[in-house]
Amino acid sequence: MEKQAKRQAGVDDVVQPFLLYLLAEGSARLTVEAYGRDVRQAQAMCSGPLPEATDEQIQEVILTYAQSGRSARSQARFISSLRRYFRWLVLTGKRADSLERVLQAPHWGKPLPHTLTEREVERLLAAPDQTWLGQRDRAMLEVLYACGLRVTELVELRLTSVNLRQGVLRVLGKGSKMRLVPLGMAAQDAIQSFMTEGRSGLLGAKISDVLFPTHEGVAMTRQAFWYRIKHWARVAGIETPLSPHTLRHAFATHLLNHGADLRVVQILLGHADLSTTQIYTHVAQARLQALHARHHPRG
Repeated sequence: MEKQAKRQAGVDDVVQPFLLYLLAEGSARLTVEAYGRDVRQAQAMCSGPLPEATDEQIQEVILTYAQSGRSARSQARFISSLRRYFRWLVLTGKRADSLERVLQAPHWGKPLPHTLTEREVERLLAAPDQTWLGQRDRAMLEVLYACGLRVTELVELRLTSVNLRQGVLRVLGKGSKMRLVPLGMAAQDAIQSFMTEGRSGLLGAKISDVLFPTHEGVAMTRQAFWYRIKHWARVAGIETPLSPHTLRHAFATHLLNHGADLRVVQILLGHADLSTTQIYTHVAQARLQALHARHHPRG
């Protein structure tokens, strides 16, 4: 027990600079926290100091993690964290070998993300009423679908983020990377309508720079906004399973279904790697196959 505590203290001395390095590189806070958890868990399962681990020790760590009942997705993330950690050890001169030969992620099929049909999206966007809250929620839903934002990006928008004259939105994404996303006319109209009436009604005498504020004048939490989406989905009679990224998935899928270039969708979504965007080609392909089977004489 005492030896394990010493090993853990030792790895923490190395993990903290690693996490600071990731933050300085622009990695998102939640991503950095996940790396930290994985590396510390690996140390807890390792028979020696993790920075000095041998091939056999790392293989044993990976096997132990897999036998704990984790999904292939979790295993892939765990191994990815270790791969990044050992590369950093080599980069900083703390070891000579990054153990790439044993840190190979398991192969697993990417599940298709849940999305909504275009008709379901129309019903969802039409669900909010004309109360101040309804005007705000409708504007948020329109922007979410028009721009393919992450929920965190949406709730953190400020008044200075939107330019209705040019019809664009300035979005601060993962790793503090800024991108410009075009607003459609429907989203622009919804924002303008909320700004004209609903926003002042919500705030009263309060002053806030949040584009879509709460009654208190502060930014809504992700959880609170997701509660609002589920509420309007019930009003619209939508039974499709929803996730925090459902409208983001719909945005990407519908663009591809209508002929958008994959790299354009990548830029609009704020994906650093095109491979992350490619999952949506599978979603679009699944729909095309269904249409072919339904309408082709030999489908």
